[in-house]
Amino acid sequence: MRRLSRIAMTTVAFATAVALTACAPGGTVSEPSSPASPSPSLSRFEPVPTASGEAAEVPASHWDAIVADLASRGVTGEPQLVSAENVTWPNAALGCPKPGMSYTQALIDGMRVVVTVDGVVYDYRFGTEATPLLCER
Repeated sequence: MRRLSRIAMTTVAFATAVALTACAPGGTVSEPSSPASPSPSLSRFEPVPTASGEAAEVPASHWDAIVADLASRGVTGEPQLVSAENVTWPNAALGCPKPGMSYTQALIDGMRVVVTVDGVVYDYRFGTEATPLLCER
């Protein structure tokens, strides 16, 4: 009987040691060197150009809005047109999302207008309205 008691105690001690070791913190967790599939980036949206892909003429309402926006930022020089193109944006971020913001996920026909003033480039985005969004990234 004494021998059975000693075996039982040894078994209980061993099981306890295994359980405590398994639950103890420690060791290192290795991260995989490359994920199996890349995680999607929510901060990068690229515009989808319209089928024509041709340069577009800037409507007077858009140009006036750009000039007014530059003036409100204290930019006093005369803007020079670098490029203008019709674009179908993939969402309401107009290709220029801000961190932490949510945007309507719908195709939006709009325009991208790039101007320079005194050597500084300004990248303006428009949706369906003549309200400019200065993309500052």
